[in-house]
Amino acid sequence: MSIEIDILNGDASWPIAKPLLSAVWGRHADEKPAWSHIKWANADLRVLIETPEDGLVCHVGIHFRTISWNGRKVHVGGIGGVCTREDRRGRGYATMAIDAAVHTMRANEAVRFAVLFCEPHNFAFYEARNWHRFTGDVFCEQPEGRIRFEYMAPFVFDVVRAPRLGTLDLCGLPW
Repeated sequence: MSIEIDILNGDASWPIAKPLLSAVWGRHADEKPAWSHIKWANADLRVLIETPEDGLVCHVGIHFRTISWNGRKVHVGGIGGVCTREDRRGRGYATMAIDAAVHTMRANEAVRFAVLFCEPHNFAFYEARNWHRFTGDVFCEQPEGRIRFEYMAPFVFDVVRAPRLGTLDLCGLPW
């Protein structure tokens, strides 16, 4: 099997990624998740996995931002928009895409740790890939102002620092 893993500019690659994200998350329009009203940040970069047989099968958005952890500014990487075509799951595509995203974030020497947000049904997936639950408060910006972000659980990936608790302020929209 041959696959292509591309890491592309987030805005420029949006037209490529949008149909996959819409297909994966738009399939149950009547079952809106609790976070459906949240305004999300656009990815700085995107990991896209394609196969010759199936086209685009997996997406991971990469975000870079200076946030606040316990009142101190820290540069982090973020992962968001992780999705795999439903008929292509269980083949390791998401693991490959997340590994490529983590490798890209580590290459940015300023990144101290990585952050992602997920729902309970994905906890075991991320824990098996060395992501750790962050047990603290998370704040972010929304059009109405600063809010406590409680719609998904925060997980961190250790790069230079290994935060497990405290307060994270995303200093912008969540990803």
